Amino acid sequence: MDLPATMRHVAAREPGPPEVLGLMEAGLPPPRHGEVLIKVAYAGVNRPDCLQRAGAYPPPPDASPIIGLEIAGTVVALGEGVDGWRVGEPACALTPGGGYAEYCTTPAAYCLPIPAGLSLLEAASLPENYFTVWHNVFERGALKRGETLLVHGGSSGIGLTAIQLAKAFGARIVTTVGNAEKAQACLRLGADHALNYREQDFVAEVATITAKRGADVVLDMVGGDYIEKNLKCLAIEGRLVFIAFLRGSRAEVDWRFVMLKRQTITGSTMRASPHERKAAIARGLRERVWPLFESGKLRPVIYRVFPLAEAAAAHALMESSQHIGKIMLAVAPE
Repeated sequence: MDLPATMRHVAAREPGPPEVLGLMEAGLPPPRHGEVLIKVAYAGVNRPDCLQRAGAYPPPPDASPIIGLEIAGTVVALGEGVDGWRVGEPACALTPGGGYAEYCTTPAAYCLPIPAGLSLLEAASLPENYFTVWHNVFERGALKRGETLLVHGGSSGIGLTAIQLAKAFGARIVTTVGNAEKAQACLRLGADHALNYREQDFVAEVATITAKRGADVVLDMVGGDYIEKNLKCLAIEGRLVFIAFLRGSRAEVDWRFVMLKRQTITGSTMRASPHERKAAIARGLRERVWPLFESGKLRPVIYRVFPLAEAAAAHALMESSQHIGKIMLAVAPE
């Protein structure tokens, strides 16, 4: 397959606000051993992208410095040692970086087929959120059928993914949101209770909803003063899982809850996870989650699509928290 010598990509002139983002040109990245090169049709926008742009989340040493953690498109080249993928096949993928570009390399082990019935745009919205939720809620948090999940930020991409997956696997879901519109969106997608944190005390509400038993798993991306509140919300043997700290990672906490209720605290960052763990998550998604898209039990939620050249506007929208679902970039729509 003939490939161009250069590609467009989004770059930050310097660490700063969304306005520092603009288009630049660079050479195509060659796929290394075990990697594929994908011609990108769409890329997802995620909170870690904004942190990287601001200079607060540098990429791993061996990753592309270009922003972007999830893509969908067409495989156009294979590195040595790649099995299971062929040039010309469509794929969606988690990436170590490089997604805001016309071409992106990623390990073949992080690639997944496009679920039957989904478009490339919809498929590009899946990897970052589904890798994160599957690993943190179901593997680290060990959520089981019949248990209660409390998920904060329910109308975010992560939140809506957690709601749909937990419902599909038979859990009860309580979520927190910032307004009535977001609450209704969460309820439509499977949440049993949507609490407006601006108007309701979610600790008291969770106690009422669960008859004072508490939630079995809490998925938290807020941190700060939510940390102690989450411990209060947890049931005996409950599991608190951190994936971000939008309000900060430091807090004064009464840790007696951990001992009295035998609670477990865990968390992870997907980008820093070992290669084999991410490969294993991809296999788990392909086996247990991708069929749920094909049966209609799960569906992507796309809020808005921006052209690649308008990545700054996409980041501004992400940081405003006004969206419900995924924000996407159209790189080279097919």
